[in-house]
Amino acid sequence: MSAAESETSATPLGVTFGSLGVLGPRAILDVAQMASAQGYRSLWTVEATGTDAFSLLGAASAVAPDLDLATGIIPIQIRNPTVTAMTASTLQALSPDATVWLGLGVSAPGILRQHGEAPSERPIAMMREYVALLRECLSGESVTFEGDFWSVRKFRLGMRTGEKTPKIVLAALNPQMLRLAGEVADGVLLNYLPSSHVGPSIEAVRAGGDATIFAYVHAAVGDLERSARSARKDLFNYAMADGYAKMFSAAGFEDEVTELRARQKEKDREGALAAISERMIQAIDFIGSPDEVTTFVADYVKAGIEHPVLMPLPWGDDRRAVTEATMTAASKAV
Repeated sequence: MSAAESETSATPLGVTFGSLGVLGPRAILDVAQMASAQGYRSLWTVEATGTDAFSLLGAASAVAPDLDLATGIIPIQIRNPTVTAMTASTLQALSPDATVWLGLGVSAPGILRQHGEAPSERPIAMMREYVALLRECLSGESVTFEGDFWSVRKFRLGMRTGEKTPKIVLAALNPQMLRLAGEVADGVLLNYLPSSHVGPSIEAVRAGGDATIFAYVHAAVGDLERSARSARKDLFNYAMADGYAKMFSAAGFEDEVTELRARQKEKDREGALAAISERMIQAIDFIGSPDEVTTFVADYVKAGIEHPVLMPLPWGDDRRAVTEATMTAASKAV
């Protein structure tokens, strides 16, 4: 084995259940067991308007106790820091050998509206304050805190903390949040970015500090022609969010974003979907053969991702089979 191969083989690999909600909540048990058997190191899940992240991870830890557990992401506007400290500490106590990666993010306006919350006008300040208060709450000491967004008086985590405490990961897209992640967090979670844009993102993180670099890697074993529409719908939803649109443009897809938004403004949904090029699909939501998926995941490692996290795209007639094939292919990349 060459030095380069040795370095790649030491790279931890994760998988997220965030894209697999269509399989039903109990499917996370099968995904966790499969991940453990294939050498994955971490299991992630999302929280928006469906499943509760901590419930899923707690169940998964019972069948695959060797996996680290991670949220990607918990929207900070709908879980206050004290509740997050309580739930994350509970998960850590139930899984004492695992590392709990507590992934946080400023959620999209559409999700916030469903929870009756308004988008923050100061997302960077809000995230900085949330992390500061959360760290105090996780310490187990008495916490009195007066901030611009949260106020706490004499909160103390009512449970004993073990040797491990949850680590904090920030979801970040653009330079300010990337730099903040490097400065205040243990890790940063990148998402929906091509491997070609990893370098500039890492530079922004390193301007703030040395946080571990995670990234969701979106892939499916399948046929591009049959699944392209699913990919276009997925990318359309994110391109309509300003933060993602900005990142997509910086990553080389400004023409696609501009055309997509122009067509959508004219209420031409089909035209908006058609604006998403095959080049954009294959750079972000890759669809291909098992060997091609393996290469696609490996490209993120070569670009500097320290802990890639597969997001299996369950597109096809048999969603579970596609998921299994994609996980198997990705496991060979590290």
